[in-house]
Amino acid sequence: MIAEIIVDVLSSQVDKVFDYNIPCSFDYLTEGYRVLVPFGNRMIEGYVLSIKKTTDCPPDKLKSIFQVCDKTPLILPEIIELIKYMKDKLYLRLLDGIRLAIPSQVKFGDYKFDTTAVLDDDKVQGYLATLSKRQKNIPLLIEYLENTGKSKLSVLNSKFGSANVKKLIENGVIVVSKSKINRLAKAKKTQNDIKLTDLQKSCVKDILKSTDKPIVLFGVTGSGKTEVYMNVIENVLAKGKTALMLVPEISLTPQMVRVFSSRFGEDIAVLHSGLSVGEKHDEWMRIYNNEAKIVIGARSAIFAPLRNIGVIIIDEEHDSSYLSDSNPRYLTHDIAVFRARFNKCPLVLGSATPSIETFYKTQTHQYNLTQMPIRVNQKPMPKIEIVDMCNEFRMGNTTCLSTKLLDKLDEVIKSQNQAILFINRRGFSSYLMCKECSYIPKCTECDANLVYHKDENVLKCHYCGKKFRTLTKCPECGSSSIKFGATGTQQVAELIHSHFPDVKVFRLDNDSVKTKNSYNEILSAFGATTPSILVGTQMVTKGHDFPKVSFVGIIDADISLFNYSYKANETTFQLVTQVSGRAGRSETAGEVILQTYVPKNPVYLTSINYDFKKFYEKEINLRETTKFPPFAKIVRVLLTSEDDDLVKAITHKFVLKLKDFRVKYGEKFFFLEAMKSPVNKIKNKHRYQVVLRFDTSIETDVISEIYHELDTLKNNKLSVFVELNPNSLS
Repeated sequence: MIAEIIVDVLSSQVDKVFDYNIPCSFDYLTEGYRVLVPFGNRMIEGYVLSIKKTTDCPPDKLKSIFQVCDKTPLILPEIIELIKYMKDKLYLRLLDGIRLAIPSQVKFGDYKFDTTAVLDDDKVQGYLATLSKRQKNIPLLIEYLENTGKSKLSVLNSKFGSANVKKLIENGVIVVSKSKINRLAKAKKTQNDIKLTDLQKSCVKDILKSTDKPIVLFGVTGSGKTEVYMNVIENVLAKGKTALMLVPEISLTPQMVRVFSSRFGEDIAVLHSGLSVGEKHDEWMRIYNNEAKIVIGARSAIFAPLRNIGVIIIDEEHDSSYLSDSNPRYLTHDIAVFRARFNKCPLVLGSATPSIETFYKTQTHQYNLTQMPIRVNQKPMPKIEIVDMCNEFRMGNTTCLSTKLLDKLDEVIKSQNQAILFINRRGFSSYLMCKECSYIPKCTECDANLVYHKDENVLKCHYCGKKFRTLTKCPECGSSSIKFGATGTQQVAELIHSHFPDVKVFRLDNDSVKTKNSYNEILSAFGATTPSILVGTQMVTKGHDFPKVSFVGIIDADISLFNYSYKANETTFQLVTQVSGRAGRSETAGEVILQTYVPKNPVYLTSINYDFKKFYEKEINLRETTKFPPFAKIVRVLLTSEDDDLVKAITHKFVLKLKDFRVKYGEKFFFLEAMKSPVNKIKNKHRYQVVLRFDTSIETDVISEIYHELDTLKNNKLSVFVELNPNSLS
């Protein structure tokens, strides 16, 4: 028999299957096994993708599998089909898919064992009789074990000396046993006494019967979507199936795990990039061995080795983090649709502000729709008030905090409540600039402005993470007149503290969350402190439920509105709605201040009324007129290399081939442009991009032809990435 194997070499040149002979000793081999095979002049790992009877490879060149690495196949048949789908549809290498499916922590990790010691009572008295009077520690050790019953071997070694412990083990007086332990602590489930509302019951029913197509759970913030998710999962588990629950960011995972653990206890496994090597190994193996029935995690958890999936849930489905913008590039929704179809199970897309493309599919009957238009506690949505920052400037206020916002914060503090302030920019200042010559410091390895971080007094590159000493004088002209750029979370937190020095101010962004426990620690401290103020980026906009938060301030709503993306309006509406929904979730009514320099923008006028459907109508008409998704497909091909001349030449060659598309497809081919990427260089790699936009009716043909042309341009010194409907072109 012949095995088709993909070798573990991450290169486009060898991204194909190779035939290997299966020796008789490995005749049990099936698809999914990890093996060791001769490749060139070395032994290398590979993965069996299929088994067949014959090969076209000449007998004298056909090599044999050298070793099988694991007792069981690591890749499920479903995941193998998914990997092939990703190669065809997303222009990913086969090995990209395999590495997503089998994290390195699984391949190289191992279990952790707890070594426990107990006495063999039948041998104790006889052994004690052989001891001399000088051996005082051993009787004490035996007495200790008689009192405790058992003990960890490490404790005995530290208390009584490893030599004494070893002697007792050798003489059979102490019996040692090993037990596997999980490095991620599991919570015990508690009693569930929450009763569903009629609206929630209706949504659960709609979801469970939606096995033919994905279903959108469209519910306002605070409408009880999480309780619906858990009830759906309870129904699925009762049928002997499993469940996959995705949240948009690592930071939200611990919060969701706490809620789900109270209901499902040790049935839960967690997968996200914030886990340690050992934790990720243990969790992945628990899922693979059917020890966990529910997987909760961020984007990468969509590849979890779950069998017999009964439901897949993507919470906050609109969130941009579900689109991977670094290699391997994929949209989580695409993977979820594939797995839901494979398992014939419901796929739930939950959000208070669904993406335009998702909601469009509900209106064109590609997706089902179920709705929760009111909060579960019947409380009204917070009132949003727009503040014109141009008026503030004319009145002499040059800070980022309006008078009205400061007055509202004063009210919050006096009433012993809490406030959340949102600004979607971390750091103290987005850049530094010399007032004399306009010099702006840039990263030496990336074509990007450095961001000033005051707490560390450094300039940071937010692309590669490199740090630089801050400026005291301009290196170009020697001037000491240095100007700060746009405001970030650090500066806002500092300003708030200067206005309210006696109030605790917390900050939540990627800089303050330095360890895997930092996020929980910050939110727990904020929740337990009244009055208090939380300043943060998008991390504060999702999923949080603090009963004492009565006020939300949106410091600069225009950041996302004027972003370089066709999704700018959509993103702004979503952020405003989501962060506003953090206020007034309990007895205290919520209020929101939205600061902007364009107060009459239609996006804000629909946001203040939480009128998603009105916003959708305006936006979908605009997209149809301008030929943007969902009425068109955007493909961004990003080519990168350390050799600027090489990547420029190959980009030019690629564009020449694509120009024939305009002739072939005529009016259905809307746009073709090649350019330097807005961020010209990252980590010393030059970046060029080709952007295409065309009618969805020719999508399959055009994308197939693009992939074919890219295959002809492969070069070891060049990396090529393809993004479909990218969030950003930077």
